[in-house]
Amino acid sequence: MSNQHEWWQDFFSGPVLDFIYKSKDLETTLDETYFIEESLGLGPGSSILDVPCGAGRISIELARRGYAVTGIDLSTELLELAQSKARELKLDINWLEMDMRNLPWNEQFDGAVCFWSSFGYFNEAGNTNFLQHVSRSLKTGASFILDTPLIETRLPEMESQERVWWPVGELLALEERTFDHETSRVESEWTFIKDGQIEKKILSQRLYTYLELVTLLEKAGFGNHQAYASIDWEPFGLGSTWLYLTTTKLSDPT
Repeated sequence: MSNQHEWWQDFFSGPVLDFIYKSKDLETTLDETYFIEESLGLGPGSSILDVPCGAGRISIELARRGYAVTGIDLSTELLELAQSKARELKLDINWLEMDMRNLPWNEQFDGAVCFWSSFGYFNEAGNTNFLQHVSRSLKTGASFILDTPLIETRLPEMESQERVWWPVGELLALEERTFDHETSRVESEWTFIKDGQIEKKILSQRLYTYLELVTLLEKAGFGNHQAYASIDWEPFGLGSTWLYLTTTKLSDPT
């Protein structure tokens, strides 16, 4: 992997943690976990890979329901938060500090999840590597759930709102977004304001069209895609603002 310093190495710390994890309440987590359970179609005891797992919000709820969960992330700080919460709840979860572009497993898991807009952080090779490594990590016939914005869903929103304020408790966040048409990346400058302190962060995410994403998945050995616009299984289509995609490993990556 490249030694170049990447935006995500600095982004997930400080006020970002307050913003991310206080903006998702327990009810939302329970609803998302129910969607994951039903979409994967697995029973308790099945092995699930949560990648990246962040502070363990989804991993912990899946473990509470009896699944054998492995959560991986590159952030030491986020993994420490996840481990602390799991210890409080006396849950046995396999937490690993690991690069999601270089997973070591082969035919290991019954299902996998990449949730909450965690795809597209890397360059083209990195994003492709991630999908291929997830595929290799899954047993044939296992399902993978990916939620992500697309070019079709994000650009119409950005045309009407390039600057968005996000109030979360005592924290106020300003997101200022631009889209680079040559690289298909959204570049977001975030300003976080709390207790009179201001901190700025940069986020860069590659957006794909639905066709581009499906092509990458099929090269990674996935097929039988089911596309939804929400965790209520609303069909994905014109006017949808988000993609929740369930896909099945049919073969090893080509």
